[in-house]
Amino acid sequence: MDYIIEFLRTDNFLVILSIISILLLIGFIVMIVRLNKINKRYKQFLDKLGNGQNIEEDLENYMYRVERVEKQNAEISNYVKNLDQDLTKCIQKVGIVRYNAFKDTGSDLSFTLALLDEKNNGVVLNGIYSREMSNIYAKPVENGKSTYTISEEEGLAIKKAMESNETYRMK
Repeated sequence: MDYIIEFLRTDNFLVILSIISILLLIGFIVMIVRLNKINKRYKQFLDKLGNGQNIEEDLENYMYRVERVEKQNAEISNYVKNLDQDLTKCIQKVGIVRYNAFKDTGSDLSFTLALLDEKNNGVVLNGIYSREMSNIYAKPVENGKSTYTISEEEGLAIKKAMESNETYRMK
């Protein structure tokens, strides 16, 4: 232990320490020069890659635009989902039956029209034609049934509407 303390007090230790410091300083300077060369080559590479323009700026602009498109896409997707939910309440199923209400009229001038939404709610219209007059009656429909008495033609129109596969949904 005393030998180490004696060595630290000698001039040889200071010379060795000075040489190590100079070598570290030279190594540091060499590393700075190499780093500058690498940075210069990197910038030249990016300029060549970008046809004279800085590709780094182009990439940043591109990423900004991609993020903006992703946000717009999410907004559009939410909008479509809301439209899809609203669509369930719109008329989507139609069933119509033409018939002859009275034997004295010539052809099938009377009709029954069922207009239903996705959950089979809506209305059934019955237009009865005779030579003296023409009347239209409406009855509400919930889940494919009405609280009012349904005629055979009205029931057939509701059945046709419920069996129609004309609904289009986005999956």
